[in-house]
Amino acid sequence: DSSSLKAIRENAGQEWNDAFEDPIDALEIFDLIRTINDPEHPLTLEQLNVTQEQGILCEDHNSFVRIFFTPTIPHCSMATLIGLCIRVKLLRSLPSRFKVDVMVTPGSHASEDAVNKQLNDKERVAAALENAALLRVVNNCLS
Repeated sequence: DSSSLKAIRENAGQEWNDAFEDPIDALEIFDLIRTINDPEHPLTLEQLNVTQEQGILCEDHNSFVRIFFTPTIPHCSMATLIGLCIRVKLLRSLPSRFKVDVMVTPGSHASEDAVNKQLNDKERVAAALENAALLRVVNNCLS
């Protein structure tokens, strides 16, 4: 109807206005990670249903994002690498004020606790990213 079109037109210019606050939401986070390539398959995480919008909690006002991802099989040896790729993509894309948690969807991986501990330990993530070979693999997944 014409009233909703009028509202759309009035708000359309807001994205160019620096004073306009446009909070980051789950869909925006999903758009950032959906195209990450799987390390073993020529498919994206979205195509493999490893990531889905429903598995993302985003609280812009609290500067917090939690991602749940589902490895393709319960004994997936690439789960930690996939999670690292998600974390790196978000670290490179989001404002630094955000705290990011990357977690395996509960019950989807045999070593769920160990994978989650690795992915959310700053020192372990930093050490992993200092490994040139591992960083190349991550960058390939993100390209």
